Amino acid sequence: MTTGDPETRRDIFGASGSGDTSGFGGLVVRTPQPLSSAKPYGGWFDEATSALAAAYADFDGAIERVVVHRGELTLHVKREVIAEICKTLRDDPALRFEMCAGVSGVDYLGDPTGRRLHAVYHLLSMTFRRRLRLEVSVTAEDPHIPSVTGVYPTANWHERETWDFFGIVFDGHPALTRIEMPDDWPGHPQRKDYPLGGVPVEYKGATVPPPDERRSYA
Repeated sequence: MTTGDPETRRDIFGASGSGDTSGFGGLVVRTPQPLSSAKPYGGWFDEATSALAAAYADFDGAIERVVVHRGELTLHVKREVIAEICKTLRDDPALRFEMCAGVSGVDYLGDPTGRRLHAVYHLLSMTFRRRLRLEVSVTAEDPHIPSVTGVYPTANWHERETWDFFGIVFDGHPALTRIEMPDDWPGHPQRKDYPLGGVPVEYKGATVPPPDERRSYA
């Protein structure tokens, strides 16, 4: 469910008018806009981005935008070069992001760019005690991103989970299979357009009703 303003989305689950007991019924979410932060970024952010630009020859062609928000640095990377950028961040002595702490997914349903599915990589430099976020966005129709497991083996299960829940396909992953949902589960349940129908349970034929049919405690 959306508002009249194309930059906002109301109700995370699309329920309206009645018993959405999830706590999200009145939520209004602003659609993120493709804006970059201006230099200087502050702190070590300038040092790190300058070191990456020096180490990676096509920095301007690989990085779509740099965002500094709430004291965190995020580099939006073109999907074709994500593994190369990770290798540079890991190996360059001025960067030394040795660890990938996790890969997660986000679905910005209604994103005006059409690239609603985002893979987010959380990198850690144990040498310099720094944290950096990389983000790659793709369309639901072409959700392919190269796997970074060859650079960071710790990304293996995280990429599987992101595929499981969001349907982002990590090309080159050694075994991209479901990790939490059953192998025969239809679809990817953390996508925002995933149906919310009642879920059958094995207790006297009971079911869990959709959010808009649950009792309201307001």
